[in-house]
This record gives sequence, C-alpha cells and structure tokens, in this order.
Amino acid sequence: MISDWNGTTGSAIRKPSAPVTHGLIALCCLVFLIGPASGFNPGYGTGAALAAAQRAYFRHWGVVPAELFQDAPGQALTPASALFVHGSWVHLLGNMLFLYVFGAMTEERMGRVEFSLFYVGCGYLALLGYAAANAGSEQSLVGASGAISAVLGAFLYLFPRARVTSLLPFLFFLPVRFPAWIVLPFWATLQWVAAGRATQGPGVAYLAHLVGFGAGFGYAWLRFGRSRGPARRVRPAPSDGG
Repeated sequence: MISDWNGTTGSAIRKPSAPVTHGLIALCCLVFLIGPASGFNPGYGTGAALAAAQRAYFRHWGVVPAELFQDAPGQALTPASALFVHGSWVHLLGNMLFLYVFGAMTEERMGRVEFSLFYVGCGYLALLGYAAANAGSEQSLVGASGAISAVLGAFLYLFPRARVTSLLPFLFFLPVRFPAWIVLPFWATLQWVAAGRATQGPGVAYLAHLVGFGAGFGYAWLRFGRSRGPARRVRPAPSDGG
C-alpha cells in the first residue's frame, strides 16, 4: 500500500502507474527462466554440462573486468546486457523485490522514458565502476543490483520522508516502519562496510551497489533540485541489499 503520510494520518491515493518497472521485472524473469541458471531449460543438460553452460553463459553476457577494457568486439555492451542476467533464484527474487517496491514511485516521478534511460545508464556506470576497480578480475559479474541501487538513491532524494516497512533480522524479522532517510542510508552503510571486507572472487559486488546508489542520488539531485514529490509510506521492503 502506498499512501500520503504526514506523520499522523494517511489517505489512500492513486496507485502509481509503472509499466517500465513492471516490464523490467518481467524481462529479467523471462531471461532467467530461459537461461541455464533456472534449471528449467533441458537444452543446457545436467550436472557438469549444466555447470559449464552456466559459466559460459555468464561470461558471454556478463561483465568480465579483465576483458572489458580490451579491444574485444562487444565487450563494451556487457555492462548493459549483464543488468538482465541473474545467477540464482535468490539473486533474481531479491533484486526484483527491491525494484518492485522502489521503482514505481521513482518511475512516476521521472516519467517512463527518462526512468528507462536512468535505469540502464546508472546500471551501466555501476558495473563499469566495479570493473575499473577490479580490472584484473576474471570473475563474471551479472545482475541488476547496480541499477536498482541507483533507483534507491534517487528514491532517497525524491521521497526522503516516505515510510518504508522493513524486516530486520535482529528484531526477529518483525515489520517496522522507518522513513526512507533512515532506511536507505543505513542500507548504503552496510554496502560500504561489506565492500571494505569483500575479497576478489565470487560473491556480491558491493562496490557496484555503492556506485549505483551514488549515481542515482546524484542524478536526482541535479535533475530535480528541490522539486521532490510528497512524502509517502511504502511497504513492504526487506532491509538487506539482495
């Protein structure tokens, strides 16, 4: 439910129209289902053959930092194609939940065309930034996390007082409501701490999250100035980055 929020009362408003957000979710799900990571396509085989197909698939469509800055044809497009590829069900569902919760209001504020360009552009920059910082890595990088982090950054600027219902593990996953200006900076801080502890290799690209979040917040600040939308309450949203 999304409603106007003034700290004491709320009133129902028109649900945001978000065809681009819903289209992105559908596209990511479709790409995942027909790819080798879902396990639904028998053409990729099973066992060792499936594992080999997954590695080749991620390397072809994902970002390989060690190859990105070479002159190999097509490598410059991989930060864009990688945004629509996910490595597991948990990876996909976590990202799509965040996009569903935060994408609709951000899209309505920006408009469909601008939001589409914003999503792909900031996602590209997020993966490019990670690749530049790990230029020698041979590990394939896939996922929409960088683009979705940009959506979170823009949401923070546009709707800082929006009430976000979060599930916090240290409170036994009880739903609690906090303003976006508390929840999202806390999330970004967790990414910063995790990025400092991360080692090169398989795992979560926390640096891409940080680059995307900063790019999204910076774009919203430059583009919209003080013309933010009304504060709103949003639920539900998890507390971790996915």
